[in-house]
Amino acid sequence: MSAAKRVQQWATFGRMWYLFDGKWQNPFASADKIVTYLEGTHKPIYHPLNDSGDHVVVINSRDIALPGVEWEKRVYFHHTGYAKGASWTLAWQLHDTDPTMIMRKAVYNQMSKNLLRHGRMARLHIFPDDKVPDKILENISAQIRQLRPVPTRLDHLPEEEVENFPKIFDWPKEHIIR
Repeated sequence: MSAAKRVQQWATFGRMWYLFDGKWQNPFASADKIVTYLEGTHKPIYHPLNDSGDHVVVINSRDIALPGVEWEKRVYFHHTGYAKGASWTLAWQLHDTDPTMIMRKAVYNQMSKNLLRHGRMARLHIFPDDKVPDKILENISAQIRQLRPVPTRLDHLPEEEVENFPKIFDWPKEHIIR
C-alpha cells in the first residue's frame, strides 16, 4: 500500500473531536445527535461491531432546558445493591447535585445496549460551564450544530435597538404590570 493510501486510511479511521454547546438545549433530543457521533454512525465506514466513533465535548450542561414540567416530574432511579437501597431523585435535585448527570444519563440511555457502550461513554466529556481544559480544547476540530437557537436577552441588546423596535401599542405611563 502506498504512503498516500495509508494516510488516507488513517484519516478515515482517525477520531475527531466535536464540541456541542448544551445551553438551552433539550438533553433528550441532544442525546440523539450526540450518540450519532459517539457511535460513528455518521461515518461511511460504520459497522456495528467496529468502534469507529469520535470524541464529543459538551459545554454549558448547567444551562440545559427540560421541556414542560420535567424538572418537577422526571424521576431518576438508583439502587445501591443492598437491601432497601433504592432511591428516587427528582431531576432538579440531581441537577443541583451534579449539573452533568442529566446529560450523561440521557446519552447513556440513548446508546445501543451492547458491550461497546462503556468505551463509547468514555469518549463523552461533559463540562457544567464553558471552562474546558486546554489539553482538550487543542484537540477540538469541529462543532455540532445546536438543535434550537439560544435567544438573546433584552439586557444584552443595545438600548437604542430596544427603543427602535416596532411596537404594537405603548403602555400608559401610569400602568403597573403585576
